[in-house]
Amino acid sequence: MQLIRDIHSNSYDSQEVAATIGNFDGMHLGHQVILSKLLEKSSKLGLPSMLIAFEPSAKEFFHGKKAPARLTNFREKYSLSRDIGIDRFVCLGFNQSLANMPADIFVKTILVDYLHVKHLTVGDNFHFGKNREGDIELLKNSAQKFNFEVEDIASVLIDEARVSSSSVRAFLENGELDATQQLLGRHYSMSGRVIHGDEKGRTIGFPTANIPIKRITSPINGVFAVKISIENGIEKFGVANIGHRPTVNGTRTQLEVYIFDFAQNIYGKHLKVSFYEKLRNEMKFDSFDALKNQIQQDAENAKTYFKI
Repeated sequence: MQLIRDIHSNSYDSQEVAATIGNFDGMHLGHQVILSKLLEKSSKLGLPSMLIAFEPSAKEFFHGKKAPARLTNFREKYSLSRDIGIDRFVCLGFNQSLANMPADIFVKTILVDYLHVKHLTVGDNFHFGKNREGDIELLKNSAQKFNFEVEDIASVLIDEARVSSSSVRAFLENGELDATQQLLGRHYSMSGRVIHGDEKGRTIGFPTANIPIKRITSPINGVFAVKISIENGIEKFGVANIGHRPTVNGTRTQLEVYIFDFAQNIYGKHLKVSFYEKLRNEMKFDSFDALKNQIQQDAENAKTYFKI
């Protein structure tokens, strides 16, 4: 999949495309239906498929730390798009200029002049442009004017409730991972490269892999039974903690993973951590011995869950 960060570059291919546009945070079932319809249309028209997204999200740009927790960081979103089969991923830098751009100017300048969109597939609740003034009606009127097609896709419903990124966040916050899996069509996961930590886990017999979450706010917190996929094809089970580690007076939220029956050096390796069961909330312990005992119990609970 081709990653395009600069649509103004002279090297950008001006071929017409079938595209979709949106935040696509989480890549839940609703997003997957939109992308599936896009790929069908892309194949029918013989055009490359293109996903247009923003970095940071508009809500992060306007609200900073008060923005909703991001479900997928940039690399995770890119990887999921690639796995689905999208040909081109356009990352538009969201800045003040883009925030102030009227919806009709966005269509003409970005979609038509720069990206050469011939077909556009969007969700039925899609809004864009300054003050979110752009909607399906504006897009369809613009399509007639600039000679491209627009297809709006109805929201996916489960138990009569719309599948949305907000509902995924709510289930994650409550530790309802089975409900989260139903909306995503897969287990929720985070990924990243293993970095050096303070190695306090080694002192109590539980060395952990430390992974930056690359989010302003984590959508999920606590201790979990997890499955770990390592970039060289190894898959293991383990226990993960997401939080700021109050027992060691930590301040930064991070993901730490204790991998069962594993002793390889994986610094710099890319790991995918999939969350299967919430074991407990993060706690502050009075001593390292108390922490050690609890981690041992967490490990036993995770092994019982995975039947290992």
